[in-house]
Amino acid sequence: MNPNLTFRNLIILSGLFILGSCLSSIQENNSLTILTSSGIAQGNLKEDVISWEDIPYAIPPEGDLRWKAPRALIAPDLAIQPQEDNGCLQEASIYAGIQGEGIVGKEDCLYLDVKAPVYNLSRRLPVMFWIHGGANTSGIKDYYDFSEFIRRHQVLVVTINYRLGPMGWFTHPAIQGLQNGLDKTSNFGTLDIIEALKWVQKNIKNFGGDPDNVTIFGESAGGHNVLSLLASPLAEGLFHKAISQSGYITSFSLEEAFGSDQKAIPNNKLASDRVLSTHDFSGYEAIKSLFQSNRQGYGEDFQRYLRSIDGKALLETYQQISKDTYDRLPILTRDGIVVHLDGVSAGLAAAKKKNNIPVIAGSNKDELSLWLASNRYFVRASYPFTKLVPLPKIKLKKEDLYRLWVKTRSQGWKLRGVDEPLMELEKSGNNFLYAYRFDWDDQAKSYFADFPNLIGSAHGIEISFITGDFKFGPIGRYVYPKGELRNQMQDTMMNAWATFAKTGVPKTGKGVEWEKFDSKNRKFLKLDSDEHLSLDKEMLSLEFILENLRISPTGNLLEKCLLAEETFFNIGDRMDEEFLEWNDAICKQFDMHLERKKIETNLIKEFGSVSVF
Repeated sequence: MNPNLTFRNLIILSGLFILGSCLSSIQENNSLTILTSSGIAQGNLKEDVISWEDIPYAIPPEGDLRWKAPRALIAPDLAIQPQEDNGCLQEASIYAGIQGEGIVGKEDCLYLDVKAPVYNLSRRLPVMFWIHGGANTSGIKDYYDFSEFIRRHQVLVVTINYRLGPMGWFTHPAIQGLQNGLDKTSNFGTLDIIEALKWVQKNIKNFGGDPDNVTIFGESAGGHNVLSLLASPLAEGLFHKAISQSGYITSFSLEEAFGSDQKAIPNNKLASDRVLSTHDFSGYEAIKSLFQSNRQGYGEDFQRYLRSIDGKALLETYQQISKDTYDRLPILTRDGIVVHLDGVSAGLAAAKKKNNIPVIAGSNKDELSLWLASNRYFVRASYPFTKLVPLPKIKLKKEDLYRLWVKTRSQGWKLRGVDEPLMELEKSGNNFLYAYRFDWDDQAKSYFADFPNLIGSAHGIEISFITGDFKFGPIGRYVYPKGELRNQMQDTMMNAWATFAKTGVPKTGKGVEWEKFDSKNRKFLKLDSDEHLSLDKEMLSLEFILENLRISPTGNLLEKCLLAEETFFNIGDRMDEEFLEWNDAICKQFDMHLERKKIETNLIKEFGSVSVF
């Protein structure tokens, strides 16, 4: 002990230590209980990250509120309780993060989570607002844990649920024809996301977040929703930066969504009235006839009837009649309320009030391998250790065709989901635009599969490098092998996403400058391990992509037509006429829908399923 310290000094030092501990405890306890406009949230502390879960941001959209715009929940005295099974209605899927059998979830699902680093209340942290993917038909906020990202980069992350499938996007004359204002929309799920952003603006300051620095980001359908919000006038002033990861700009007319447009053959059977007509919902046909004979007289009765149908039964019907196309339901609708009458692209070009919002958009080099790598048309599976071992041994059986399909569709995704949306934003006057392509494919080879060549930089692979939560089902240890290459990619993506949220300029921290995107050069950053991290440019066009398909020695005529159709129809609005005229109209000889069904039927007959899993 230092002899210069007197007993009095020790007493003072001890008192200060105790006082400091108490203040620390008080701050920690205070930061766990937060008052909001929709209730009192109690946080949980784990490894320097506080989580407030299952905070309601709107009145449950049940009963009379089904297929209406969300209503803000004002209940400041409500003691918020943990929710079980809080996902929105959807088909159970381990890939969507919600398990079970058949239709799971519920209509009372409009909840969000907030995560922040400790000692957050005295700061104004950048807010990152995550929108999950899943084709807008599946997904749940609870699947994504950004704790490691939050811990490393001191940001606040909000994750949300929003209505899915026909509960979130629904077009029927008995609904829209009798409603007014925002209720007249078909895009209720989009409005849910907007309502959650409004909640953030009202409440996030209480959690230590900065309401003037909100970055929306999402992957796949989440990226699609990011682009939709950039295009929608109803989202003005609610966010300040945006990141679209593998997003797309597909939308449907009201006629396509309801099924009265006969050109949209694959979607007709999914339209609301056709689905309802195929199921024996008691009394449906009778009340529909009354409604058709006198809409004014029987409109309210028919509307009440539609809202009385059990939600799970309704989704089961969609699922039964559209097993092969359920994830391609006519979702986002060009209603002229939430979405521009001419679609998302037109909305982006017209978004002049948002042209100061920095935007990152990107796609993955091997997007389609996520689906094709398990499709029996392209791969063969064997069980050398019998089916008691959960992993099959997978090998490509049509490798050249597989490579062609993945490359063509992935290039199409980059063109229609990245380059074209950014060029539309450029038309609005926005010059704060950045593009990327995710190229990391440093997986581990296994006896069961050559994962780098089979999966590569597949759709959704990049998410774990932002969350720091590496999971990919039973093959996660092969897809994300521990080591320096994984660490490099994680550091790069976390640095870029965090600096963008903080400043509007993405910095990798690796000495490679991420230059802006413009229509003349179309520069993009190749996100990869340090050795391959680099800036590049690529002047893609549909003509270039499809001409390479036409002259390719790989694939027969039907296969080329199937691939061309996908490229014309996916990621953006359907291009029916362009497809029918492609390659001297040679594909007109095929009934494309019938040919796909034949392939599927033959695979099921031979193997019992289309997918290996």
